[in-house]
Amino acid sequence: MTEALSIYLDLQQVIEADNLPELFKIEHWIKTTLIEEASCQNNSLNQEYELTVRIVDKEEIQTLNKTYRHKDKPTNVLSFPFEAPPEVELPLLGDLVICHDVVVEEAQQQNKTLTEHWAHMIVHGVLHLKGYDHID
Repeated sequence: MTEALSIYLDLQQVIEADNLPELFKIEHWIKTTLIEEASCQNNSLNQEYELTVRIVDKEEIQTLNKTYRHKDKPTNVLSFPFEAPPEVELPLLGDLVICHDVVVEEAQQQNKTLTEHWAHMIVHGVLHLKGYDHID
């Protein structure tokens, strides 16, 4: 099933850090999330998905959080689902913006490995792009 699924990932790393997750891991977490979500919902899995993952600093995430969520503080991940008109079919999921520094701090506070927390942020964000909120 994974072989039939392809994703186009625009990975934007706008910070310098030596502890960022590798591209293949991010792609794996995205694909696994999409496959499991489709399976749990008994939905057919699209063959193709497109999304952007942008890894940023606290300043950029705080600006976005203030602008779009009216919360003037840094956060770990923001999701921006793509909303096309009903007659337009595109495989575009949307954009995830993840703050490197917040992810590192939270991993330490929660006694998680950095890899585990990056995976959590990717899964969490992709589920938001698929329409889930913190209740669903």
